[in-house]
Amino acid sequence: MHVNGLDTDTHKAHSLLKPLRLLPFLLLTGLAGCASLQTDSTAASQGPEKAVAQTAGDKTDPAPSTDAKAGSDADAKSNDADAKADPGTNAQQADSDNPPPFPQTALDDQPKTIWSAIRGGFELPDVSDEARVQAEIRWYADHPDYIERVTERAKPFLHYILQEVQERKLPTELVLLPIVESAYRPYAYSHSRAAGLWQFIPATGRRFGLEINWWYDGRRDIHASTNAALDYLSKLYNDLGHDWLLAIAAYNCGEGTVQRAIRYNKRHGRPTDFWHLRLPQETRHYVPKLLAVKHIISDPTPYKIALTDIPDEPVLKTVKLDSQIDMAIAARLADMDLDKLYRLNPGYNRWATAPNGPYYLLMPKQNAQTFETNLQDQPQRKLVLWERHRIRSGESLIAIARRYRTTVHQIKRVNHLHSNSIRAGHYLIVPKPTAEMTRYAIASPRLHRSVRGRGQRLVYTVKTGDSFWEIARYYKVSVHNLLRWNGMAPHDTLHPGMRLVVWKRVYTAQGTLGEDVASR
Repeated sequence: MHVNGLDTDTHKAHSLLKPLRLLPFLLLTGLAGCASLQTDSTAASQGPEKAVAQTAGDKTDPAPSTDAKAGSDADAKSNDADAKADPGTNAQQADSDNPPPFPQTALDDQPKTIWSAIRGGFELPDVSDEARVQAEIRWYADHPDYIERVTERAKPFLHYILQEVQERKLPTELVLLPIVESAYRPYAYSHSRAAGLWQFIPATGRRFGLEINWWYDGRRDIHASTNAALDYLSKLYNDLGHDWLLAIAAYNCGEGTVQRAIRYNKRHGRPTDFWHLRLPQETRHYVPKLLAVKHIISDPTPYKIALTDIPDEPVLKTVKLDSQIDMAIAARLADMDLDKLYRLNPGYNRWATAPNGPYYLLMPKQNAQTFETNLQDQPQRKLVLWERHRIRSGESLIAIARRYRTTVHQIKRVNHLHSNSIRAGHYLIVPKPTAEMTRYAIASPRLHRSVRGRGQRLVYTVKTGDSFWEIARYYKVSVHNLLRWNGMAPHDTLHPGMRLVVWKRVYTAQGTLGEDVASR
């Protein structure tokens, strides 16, 4: 038998000799101990305060700030419990308010989860002592259910987004950016017409290759929008001197706004980092919100926040298609709920995928396997129901397209028409939904853009010549609210017959709130 390279007998001999070799050292230690007794008694005579001060350090628990405002707009609260709140701008920095420092180890003792993988790629500086970051940390700490809800909602998408970030060698804090942008709501829509997890406005989305049409909105497509967002952030990082805080700020308010602020500070001899720039109020708190989320994800325990336990492995699979498919048929082939299929594929606006692509669907891995098996037995011509429509006198392609919930372009393409001219008595092949339209309701773009107001709900039917301004003035509401209630933007077109929702704070004779149809 060997112990550390020695055989057993030699090891025993060494064991017997060891106490003898230690005897001189023990004698010297005893003499030193006698001398230390006097030193310790001297220190004790000075009182316990100094000894405690030397050992306790600065371990004050973070105290809630009385300056930080943790509210949000009342309408936003009524619309969505997950609305993003602005903790305020004037939080004062104090020792008692300091949040716990970043952990030196990223919770390495825990099993491998998506969170440990995200923590492992953090690169942004730890600036948790900044007053604005502290204010955001306090808000999240006061609303632990918010982080828990958002991370649960993010569960299907986190692995894919983390994988894309890691492949590009970008900071993994970017995986957390949709928490600030959209609370990880795929159908999130702002009054400025920003949509999706990454909140692209139409112009910026198209600039980075996102297609937006009647059938499909790439800003809400998880794959397409993530790639576009990372392209955009990488460009901003390269254009703004390889500074991630400036790049993230520019993602919120625009590159030109940040560059103008930098030039202004240079002219006045001031620092040009994010914390010293004169930026819009929203942007001044946008970056601190991300840094606060990073701080809490780094170590949620002090804040009593329970992150959803998500394994670091793919949850979804991309199923490739060869053509357009009715979403109800796809859900049946995958043996999954239609609403769930839409929530994983929010880019599709209508009852079917886009005729010209993209040709893929995201599904849970088990459902994807079921879909692929069933798809082999499903003829391609039966992926969309086609109807032979006889053209009636006075009908137009627009009227036929509206009836069948499709587009004029699609009817013309399928029927090889080169103009909008059609003749009564002729026939057209038209795609038709297989299920009741109410089953596809979740895909309606306006459903997710609208915001619920307070009071009595009125429904107004648009007439020829109406404008947002005239309708808002008539009902004594703001144009801004009218647009929000209907999920529309100022430049959207009103069509006669369109129904708009108007919220009025009017009580009925019985003192209760009701719904009515408005007219004038």
